[in-house]
Amino acid sequence: PAPPVDVVEGCRLPVLRKNQEHEDEWPLAEILSVKEVSSRKLYYVHYIDFNKRLDEWVTLDRLDLKKLQFPKKEAKTPTKNGLPGSRPSSPEREVRKSLDLNVQTTTTTTATAPSRGKTLPAPKRKAEPPAPLAPQVSPAPPVPSLPSSAEASQAAVYPAARESTTFKSREDHEQLTSLTTNGTAARRLIPPQPGRKRKANCGGTDEMIKVLQYNKPQSASVFLPPPEDSQDSSDGIPTAPRMTGSLVSDRSHDDIVTRMKNIECIELGRHRLKPWYFSPYPQELTSLPILYLCEFCLKYVKSLKCLQRHLTKCNLRHPPGNEIYRKGTISFFEIDGRKNKTYSQNLCLIAKCFLDHKTLYYDTDPFLFYVMTEYDSKGFHIVGYFSKEKESTEDYNVACILTLPPYQRRGYGKLLIEFSYELSKVEGKTGTPEKPLSDLGLLSYRSYWSQTILEILMDLKPDNGERPQITINEISEITSVKKEDVISTLQYLNLINYYKGQYILTLSEEIVDGHEKAMQKRHLRIDPKCLHFTPKDWSKRGKW
Repeated sequence: PAPPVDVVEGCRLPVLRKNQEHEDEWPLAEILSVKEVSSRKLYYVHYIDFNKRLDEWVTLDRLDLKKLQFPKKEAKTPTKNGLPGSRPSSPEREVRKSLDLNVQTTTTTTATAPSRGKTLPAPKRKAEPPAPLAPQVSPAPPVPSLPSSAEASQAAVYPAARESTTFKSREDHEQLTSLTTNGTAARRLIPPQPGRKRKANCGGTDEMIKVLQYNKPQSASVFLPPPEDSQDSSDGIPTAPRMTGSLVSDRSHDDIVTRMKNIECIELGRHRLKPWYFSPYPQELTSLPILYLCEFCLKYVKSLKCLQRHLTKCNLRHPPGNEIYRKGTISFFEIDGRKNKTYSQNLCLIAKCFLDHKTLYYDTDPFLFYVMTEYDSKGFHIVGYFSKEKESTEDYNVACILTLPPYQRRGYGKLLIEFSYELSKVEGKTGTPEKPLSDLGLLSYRSYWSQTILEILMDLKPDNGERPQITINEISEITSVKKEDVISTLQYLNLINYYKGQYILTLSEEIVDGHEKAMQKRHLRIDPKCLHFTPKDWSKRGKW
């Protein structure tokens, strides 16, 4: 039946959906598109405050028309001085004009008021927070923004509740609260005690951290004495994730088309995948009920018959490129984006179905792709991959990273992350993933960093009866995890405290127990002895 009122694109209203407990709920949603299929209207909805992967086509009976909100009309750009056709000029132009005016007027008379143009602020754009997932799940702790090195240890001692988005994940996704001293999401700002002076850059990354063993079983503290002036203050540690990485979507091309999923279903080998996001496959393939992919060369075809014909001609039984790691059934292949351009582009297309933050570049030349596979009698089946720039000016060791949905929640994501750091160790560098991370990517990295750092802290042994010592820099060198990520992880775990004039890291029994339980579940590990990898110097253009 036709709705009593015309529901158009841009309308907002509650829409019925099932939550994870399969209970009915009516979250507010925005209508992004309307279409008619066999004389029945369908509405494409985006649930406000939910991740875009939950967007879907719904029928009229799931809409609550009583609470319908019509889209507000956009106000026209205000005219300058109320004159028709005159628009406000940009702040930069305004500043220039006023400066010129100032120069002219000051030469003729001294009574002229100073130009206001100099104090015009640059327009600030509000950062749009990432859409969290289902709100019924208890949120993971907010991620503190990385401190500047002068503030690094101050911020670590007082981990304030910052204005960062609280990421909410699916209930079945790995939660990291077991690694925190208490499960609280926000952290209180501890006011500094009056009369006690502290250096602004206490606890530099080169400072020795002493470990104290208490009488309590499995409880340790790590001491950071206040340093002399830290040499690391010149390192510009970003205070927020950088938005201009090589594959980061600039969002300028966002329109109603790219906000909607365009592929219904993908068949890849023995798996059928339901895409989460838009991917720029050719327009004529988007109307198909199923898009068929060859699981070895990732070529896309429109029908099962086309795929069967392709398989008689396709000789690949593994990704093209060099196999640089094999242990058991797990292998990694290194693929050069210049030498295997078609495969790399097809890999980017399927990855874009499950990655929202990244833009798609058809220029794959500057990238290397590391594809993880699982072997059986039929061949090497793709499980996930990560890409990295051949030359990164910002120490990025990962550009995009993805575990395909059929293989998620089985430890493969952490294996991909561990492999990326093993490559960094061979290269003799520290690395960090390109920002921003997706919600699930953030959870995996936080978990990996936490487990890796706790593993090192718990393995420290007393040295000649003295307490063992370690620096932030040493942790970074051992793990190849960038210093900023080490600091932010220690803050995230709420390990750093101030005690008797010193900075200490306290590993409580809860943290130790939580870590040991998590490590027992982690069966898949990278064996460095099985890695056969020689890094290339990509700065020599001949290597390309």
